[in-house]
Amino acid sequence: MRYLPKSDSERREMLAACGVSSLEDLFAHLPAEVRLNRPLAIADGLSEYEILDYFRERGAQNASGGACFLGAGAYFHYRPVLVDAVVSRGEFLTAYTPYQAEISQGTLTAIFEFQTMMCQLTGMDVANASMYDGSTALAEAAMMAARITGRKRLLAARTLHPEYREVLETYARNQGLEVVEFGYQAASGALDLEDLERKLDAATAAVIVQSPNFFGIVENVNAAAELAHCEGALLVDVFTEAVSLGLLEPPAGADIVAGELQSFAISPSFGGPYAGILATREKYIRQLPGRLVGETVDTRGHRAFCLTLATREQHIRREKATSNICTNQALIALMATVFMTVYGKQGLRELAEQNLAKAHYLGDKLPLRFSGPYFNEFVATVEDPAALNQALLERKIVGGLPLARFYPELGNAMLLCATEMARREDMEALARVWEGDR
Repeated sequence: MRYLPKSDSERREMLAACGVSSLEDLFAHLPAEVRLNRPLAIADGLSEYEILDYFRERGAQNASGGACFLGAGAYFHYRPVLVDAVVSRGEFLTAYTPYQAEISQGTLTAIFEFQTMMCQLTGMDVANASMYDGSTALAEAAMMAARITGRKRLLAARTLHPEYREVLETYARNQGLEVVEFGYQAASGALDLEDLERKLDAATAAVIVQSPNFFGIVENVNAAAELAHCEGALLVDVFTEAVSLGLLEPPAGADIVAGELQSFAISPSFGGPYAGILATREKYIRQLPGRLVGETVDTRGHRAFCLTLATREQHIRREKATSNICTNQALIALMATVFMTVYGKQGLRELAEQNLAKAHYLGDKLPLRFSGPYFNEFVATVEDPAALNQALLERKIVGGLPLARFYPELGNAMLLCATEMARREDMEALARVWEGDR
């Protein structure tokens, strides 16, 4: 009752207002496998400090000396200590929403620098102040393309992150948009451009591709863009591994870039909070959702910053609104900004090269499923992914993601990731377990 101060009568009243009779009915829409139908496995009668000690001990067991090769949209990168030192300052940690420019110059300046860096990395003309995460950035990019083209059909690559596709489907269903998937090549793991060409038509608003894709394969985004543009559609380029931007050339044919910045000093943290980004060509700037900070001068002619082009009210005009997202992940985006500042252009390139080298060191020791070029993730074949992961856990190694959940045709395959944090001895230990040393 300390943390949920509702009486039984208040709970009954709320349930009645929702049209259900019990908490079980309220959560009935959730799949049974994700619902916990038992009490927590914690002893009764523990005090608050005993509970805290319990979880600290469990956390130490999980983290002590372990190695991680799990990626799939959330990546294990080093977080420079300077990041937390900056973002924990009161000016940022407790800053109010920056609508009042005269008292928010620090926050506005940081956002402006963030936008500038994201334009440099993505090759776009303008970037917004950040989005909730990569999946919502993608969905907003799709709706943006539909507004620009006046079309209702979206072609999404099957190699797009499966959970991003689920978010896209949810947005599209409630916006009257149709989502059609196109496939990948069984041998290379890259886009099936022939399938894309077959499904493209004059009703297509956007072609949505991810590079590196969910399998880690670096895609030929410009080839997909050329096909899209022939039908008057836009090309939306998506990334989940931001470190790849330090090495891969931005696709010249992309019209909108949407992505996730978790790799830039944002802890995986069981899924969030993260920060997404949306960037585009200057001619589409009026359709860009979220906040946008611009440079101006104050009454004394000094350089100053303010929110620009979109008024606050623009986001709450119901069907006329560009988006219902009128905020940004300012503190999380600041982490990414500090990260980019610490590394700089050359440092980010060297970091990306480390990721590339370590992933290929590990990949060379395992049976690869696809032949396409990869960055720091790849798919390897294994007879029993679950048994392999269990054997790795016994050696304090977090293995990869079994792909059968999202790709039934890849039931004997696992997605692995090796970042700059991967140590040679851990990669060699993983390879030995893979070969049968269990």
